[in-house]
Amino acid sequence: MYTFTYGGADGQEYQLTEASDMVVVRTTGGELPNLPLSDTSKSLIPHLVPIATFPEADVIVYRIVSHQGESVLKMRNTLRRELGKESQVRFAGRVLKDPQSGTLFVYTENFFVQFDSDQSEADCRRILEEHGLTVKEKLVFATNAFFAKAKEGTGLDIFAIANKLLTHDKVVHCHPELIREKKHKAIVHPMQWHLRPTVINGTPINQHVGIDEAWEVHRGEGVIIAVIDDGVDTSHEEFNQDGKVVFPRNTVRDRDDARPLFDRNNHGTACAGVACASGSHKASGVAPEARLMPIVAGGLGSMAEAKAFAWAADRGADVISCSWGPVDGDWSNPSDPLHTRPFRLPDSTRLAIDYATTQGRGGKGCVITWAAGNGNEDIRFDGYASYPKVIAVAACNDQGRRSVYSDYGDAVWCCFPSSDFYAPQFNHPRPLTPGIWTTDRSARAGYNPGGINAEETFGDFDGDYTALFGGTSSSCPGVAGIAALILGVNPDLTWEEVKTIIRQSCEQIDPVMGGYDDRGHSVFYGFGRLHAGVAVRRSKATVENLESFDVEGMAFFNYSSAVPVREGAFTRDKYVFNRLVGMRLQLAPFHPGLSIRYRTFIHKLGPSPWVENGAYTGTYDRRRKLIGLQIELCGPLAANYTVEYEAERRGRRETVSGKDGSVCGTDNRRGPALEEIKIAVHRR
Repeated sequence: MYTFTYGGADGQEYQLTEASDMVVVRTTGGELPNLPLSDTSKSLIPHLVPIATFPEADVIVYRIVSHQGESVLKMRNTLRRELGKESQVRFAGRVLKDPQSGTLFVYTENFFVQFDSDQSEADCRRILEEHGLTVKEKLVFATNAFFAKAKEGTGLDIFAIANKLLTHDKVVHCHPELIREKKHKAIVHPMQWHLRPTVINGTPINQHVGIDEAWEVHRGEGVIIAVIDDGVDTSHEEFNQDGKVVFPRNTVRDRDDARPLFDRNNHGTACAGVACASGSHKASGVAPEARLMPIVAGGLGSMAEAKAFAWAADRGADVISCSWGPVDGDWSNPSDPLHTRPFRLPDSTRLAIDYATTQGRGGKGCVITWAAGNGNEDIRFDGYASYPKVIAVAACNDQGRRSVYSDYGDAVWCCFPSSDFYAPQFNHPRPLTPGIWTTDRSARAGYNPGGINAEETFGDFDGDYTALFGGTSSSCPGVAGIAALILGVNPDLTWEEVKTIIRQSCEQIDPVMGGYDDRGHSVFYGFGRLHAGVAVRRSKATVENLESFDVEGMAFFNYSSAVPVREGAFTRDKYVFNRLVGMRLQLAPFHPGLSIRYRTFIHKLGPSPWVENGAYTGTYDRRRKLIGLQIELCGPLAANYTVEYEAERRGRRETVSGKDGSVCGTDNRRGPALEEIKIAVHRR
């Protein structure tokens, strides 16, 4: 820990810790890849991802990407040692961060020092010299205040120097110069109804993902989103900030340039804008402070397609967004034979995806989002979007219903707001908005050259933006942005844990037509429309020192009724003679180290299968009854908690109980029906 104090000797003390996976570098001029370095140092450069720039200190902070399980801390020490030998590198040091918020701090070996007003300037300078400091400037904004510096190479000893000076009876204030990255507030355009509530043409639109709540916690800083597509206009005003774009690549031509090749290549710029446009001008992405890794890949099944995933994983991508796939059938023509034409995922691409999910992020795996498709067809025929190691994203509209073109099926994981069409032949209403407002290619290129396709009623005739983007192509990078927010809060989550958080952060929309099953899953919406605020809260809970968990879910009864399960209370149903037939349980808040597992015993049939975390167990035959149940906790934290449960038996004035996996009721094939249950989790 390193401490400093604001407010003088009696002020507030703050603590900083080392960020073991980062290094801060100050050069004689220019970025590391452009400097004449030794072969040893050059071999280390691919393991550095720039994540923050500090012009005031003339330094860049790099995150270290581990290689084949090598210790990040060991790599950091090697980097510092080797870069320290280079004549072009003035300093390669450790990065500090706030242990609670994760905010990065860069130190400059400079100090702010203020003395008592009755001290002469000569006395002040003498005291500074006694502590090894020299005056850079006498400050005019405060009496007897100086900007001082230590010898170059002092490093982290600056904290000890500052703390010692602060004990001097003539010193009023003293602290090192600690710099944090300046962040611009992201601008949400009034047309960006998918992010927050807005009014368009006098009509309130309230079908958003709750971005304001998420941004109170995180905006994506320190996270990299790779957009594999047809190129990104990296000169666009929302992407051209220092350090915003990292490791661009064209895997078709094997060059570090991911700009669009042809006039028609507009798609990637719009997708990147939905995910992580900076919001510094006229459009914000879901994760505006995330870095962007644009990658141009080849056609379906090409080796360039597979190489794109390896490039992203090896260069530190945290999230990979893919808004492409096989050709869709005509969404408006149910008879189109393309709807049922299978398209298998090639082995090369499948193995590359597997590589990204196993080797990416130091073995925690890249989170990969995929557009479900726009053919109004079953996703199971699409080997890309239905692959279990990706997150398939469907589209919902500005009225909280399915976009008419959106693909459907068991593999759909969630949905995100996008455009829609008026389709009276399907009894589908006219949309309230033209689509999603996002970045477009600059100048005369793009979907909206010169603003000619943006109707005046929707404002802004700016050709660098479009109001008409949509499809599941837009939904996919939206979820990628939320995944970046999740990882920004807790970068230690695995890709599977992020996928689970996404599942548990969805809200069920269109409950009548959605057809949600006992798992809470809809073939049209997956587990529902993803809510950014809930997702970030759940991610935050995984890094907090939680003392308690609650059991929540639903208990199902034979009179077609369902009652919420509440921690420590018996479920009560309005029908006196109701019998329990099934249940669905989960823990709140979500934590990757703890889950709940359970099964039931059915009269005459025996045990149902064990299930976990929100899945249904029991019977679908309302004529039958449950006569017993078992519940247990599992995961690394399970030893710290115990789960207790009780049930009331029908026709008897008694309750039966169980604890930590023991049988409550009976595990025989016969016995009295269970009518009510009570479940509670306690810390041991």
